[in-house]
Amino acid sequence: MLCQENTIHYCSWTFVVGGVLYLLRQMTTHTPYGRYVDKKSSGIMVPAKAGWFIQELPSFLVPVLLFLTTESLPGIGRHLLLWTFCLHYFQRTFVYSLLTKGRPSPLLIVVSAVIFCSMNGFLQGHYMLHCTQYHSEWHRDTRFITGLLMFFTGMAINIHSDYILRNLRKPGEVSYKIPRGGMFDLVSGANFFGEIVEWCGYAVASWSLPAFSFALFTICSIGPRAYHHHRYYLEKFKDYPKSRKAVIPFLL
Repeated sequence: MLCQENTIHYCSWTFVVGGVLYLLRQMTTHTPYGRYVDKKSSGIMVPAKAGWFIQELPSFLVPVLLFLTTESLPGIGRHLLLWTFCLHYFQRTFVYSLLTKGRPSPLLIVVSAVIFCSMNGFLQGHYMLHCTQYHSEWHRDTRFITGLLMFFTGMAINIHSDYILRNLRKPGEVSYKIPRGGMFDLVSGANFFGEIVEWCGYAVASWSLPAFSFALFTICSIGPRAYHHHRYYLEKFKDYPKSRKAVIPFLL
């Protein structure tokens, strides 16, 4: 399959511009999913498990289908793609979605996520399989090694933080509690911090515009959500640790 350079270029910059616009929007309002869903809304709601499975699946399925059905360039690019990008979305699709105890999401949010994940799955998959060519020593490059360390560190933080959140409440409990342990001792949005570290690591390891654009979009989309969570905790719990930051340890 020939590299669609213009498509890669325009999609990447769409993510950059879209991410900044989304960041600005979230400064004044909440994206209506999770704790911010309007309980009085009459719109169609999708159960949490089904919603997460449906919306995350394209990010895993599209690159895998590209890998299986098209000729790809030899080298480390496709392995980097499969063992990092697809690994994350395999976990989110087939593990996280089955374990989540989250609230139902509006159908519009799920459909929007499906569209985004389909686009991003194609962008990252097509670029890694059909466009980029790394030199034979790339696996020894400092950027590659540093990026992979960041990716797997972030993934571990993300998974551990999700585990803490799932076990905050006993069966039947509905009230929110203060998460404690792991990175939650430093930031309110430990799960978001882990995912940001993941995709920044992926961007460093792959050293590509598509990966950097996705990392930026991730920061712009879930960074503000961590900030809103932080404000919520501070307002709700009088004993909430004042030393915790929102999403970046010791800074923000």
